[in-house]
Amino acid sequence: MLQEQRQSPRKVLRTKVLLAIDGQPPFSGKSVDVSANGISVNIPDPLPVGLSGLMRFDLMIEGRFTTIETRAKALHCIFSGGEYKVGFQFQSLDLASVTALARFLR
Repeated sequence: MLQEQRQSPRKVLRTKVLLAIDGQPPFSGKSVDVSANGISVNIPDPLPVGLSGLMRFDLMIEGRFTTIETRAKALHCIFSGGEYKVGFQFQSLDLASVTALARFLR
């Protein structure tokens, strides 16, 4: 049995995620869940582990959309349910994004 390696709690988040991975054309995916450190995204095609790039997604906080835009790195990619589930680690969250994520995760 696998041991849980996540170090922060996750919360379900179903929203569109725009991705601009270095060296590839921009594409979109659908988020599964989010934590203070990263996000899980379903995409149609596999993504090599270690690639990084820009991502953008919205959080609904107190009835308003807050956009998070940050660099992220792919930590794992698995095939699940006809899609690829990619775990991204945030690399350079600004203070406003850290605050927004903390408020969303409460």
